[in-house]
Amino acid sequence: MLYKQYWQQVEAVLDHVMTTQGETIEKAARLVAQSLKQDGMLYVFGCGHSHIIGEDLFYRAGGTAAVCAMLDSDLMLHTGAAKSSVYEKMPGLAQPVFERYGLTSKDVLLVVSTSGINSVPVEMAMCAKEQGIPVIAIVSEAYAQDTSRHPSGKKLRDVADLVLDNGVCHGDAAVAIEGSHMRVGPISTISSCLIAQSIVVQADEFMWQDGVQPPVYVSGNIPGGMEQNRELIQRYLPRNKHL
Repeated sequence: MLYKQYWQQVEAVLDHVMTTQGETIEKAARLVAQSLKQDGMLYVFGCGHSHIIGEDLFYRAGGTAAVCAMLDSDLMLHTGAAKSSVYEKMPGLAQPVFERYGLTSKDVLLVVSTSGINSVPVEMAMCAKEQGIPVIAIVSEAYAQDTSRHPSGKKLRDVADLVLDNGVCHGDAAVAIEGSHMRVGPISTISSCLIAQSIVVQADEFMWQDGVQPPVYVSGNIPGGMEQNRELIQRYLPRNKHL
């Protein structure tokens, strides 16, 4: 059964992440923890399905309140999926999105792009670097030899301070339907979410070990949950356009 093969491929990819990316995850978590201790924030950007990683980290039970997902409708799927695929390849679109969110040198930017070759993710990382903001990237090493679509010829991995491999195959379709030419079963969201959540979880522990209370939400569906979260919402509301 193909779904079982898919499960096996998911397990293999996650095992790859856990056995090869731990050291870089810890380095990324140190960057984030240092930022949050200085009252900075983690901003998360991705185009197309990669924007899901930002949403997965944003405003949820057990999640860090100092996370802002950078959600630009033209680069997401809900107002035109085909359009977003065109836009993410176009130079010049990242700068106004970056400026809209008001990142500062206290912050950290996480950019997610499995291919790491499209113009907008590359430019977003460049915008951050120009402001002295550390950049963490999640990409797939399977695309390491692909040609950049950015005019500079640079790929996301060339700009970022830390690069994490989500381990997915070229094309992000993990299994083949026997007797056909088709491959199905993307894994990049699962793997990239694991990496991103691992960074934040570890950053929270590092903060606690350093004597700083990490700003963590609790579930709003338990008694007193919303009351506990209200202070964090008010704290980050001026810097998070989606609260």
